Amino acid sequence: MLKLNVPDMSCGHCVGAITEAIKSIDPAAEVKTDLASKTVVVESLAPKDRIMTAVDGAGYPNTVAG
Repeated sequence: MLKLNVPDMSCGHCVGAITEAIKSIDPAAEVKTDLASKTVVVESLAPKDRIMTAVDGAGYPNTVAG
């Protein structure tokens, strides 16, 4: 499991873009977003750095949530 802080995530469009970016790396990934806390939880077999890079590439800088 990978939990990300995505401070620029603010609307449904953001959620869709982030989900699409993650699914482009791993179509079987489970993605759960929480707009209120600006977090994304990803269940995937893909390497964490690839997921984080894909989200960043979609225009959403992110960090691993502690």
